[in-house]
Amino acid sequence: MSTIPEVTLNNGIRMPQLGFGVYQVPEDETHGVVASALEAGYRSIDTAALYRNEAGTGRALAESGIPREELFVTTKLWNTDQGHDAALKAFDTSLEKLGLDHVDLYLIHWPLPARDLYVETWRALEKIHAEGRARAIGVSNFQPAHLRRLREESDIVPAVNQIELHPRLQQRELREFDAGLGVATEAWSPLGRGNGVLVDPVVTGIAEKHGRSPAQVVLRWHIQLGNVVIPKSATPARIRENIDVFGFELDDEDLASMGTLETGARVGPDPDTFN
Repeated sequence: MSTIPEVTLNNGIRMPQLGFGVYQVPEDETHGVVASALEAGYRSIDTAALYRNEAGTGRALAESGIPREELFVTTKLWNTDQGHDAALKAFDTSLEKLGLDHVDLYLIHWPLPARDLYVETWRALEKIHAEGRARAIGVSNFQPAHLRRLREESDIVPAVNQIELHPRLQQRELREFDAGLGVATEAWSPLGRGNGVLVDPVVTGIAEKHGRSPAQVVLRWHIQLGNVVIPKSATPARIRENIDVFGFELDDEDLASMGTLETGARVGPDPDTFN
């Protein structure tokens, strides 16, 4: 089983650099998929209220026999629950579905700038953190302007910013901005979800050179950039393959080649306009 490196968040909490995402895993399949991931060696599991599979995730965690302190569980607040009191209520619901007394990381899923509730919502997350019910709090899909407001108008700097990040959308400026604030960058859709990255000749060429799969090359690229990464798969063989990325290293030439794949194309919404 692979030994997964950890990153130390800005409040001292340690988070596995590679975790397992359950986006678009149906609730009735989630238990089995998460169980497969835990068996393969993943200890960080990323879900969200939106995914409607927190209960299945929680059952798999409970039945795994893995001590709670060895697990890192993330969930997220959905857009309809922004606002101070609504966020507190939504968190209680997520915790109940997961069957836990705390999560390791709780995120605001989107900033929704036109609604202008994310600062008020963040104060609810600060309360949850102060109560010890979330060991760390963070955001998802936040741009520099949104992060600046949180820094200026609240007490806690987010521990994590989970953003769309893959070789077609490398987010260099946002990663640098996060780092300047001490915020860890976490990549969602790390493999590009159908945007052709895994069949790109650059990636397949590097994969052939190292005797690895294209997905392993892309995940290794993330790891070497310092990103936290949460690949998702429902296939046991791919689940195992995606965690096996610590026995090789991309060289400078490989990294330079990966840098040429940037197109700026998103597979998800633009955080500045999504509401």
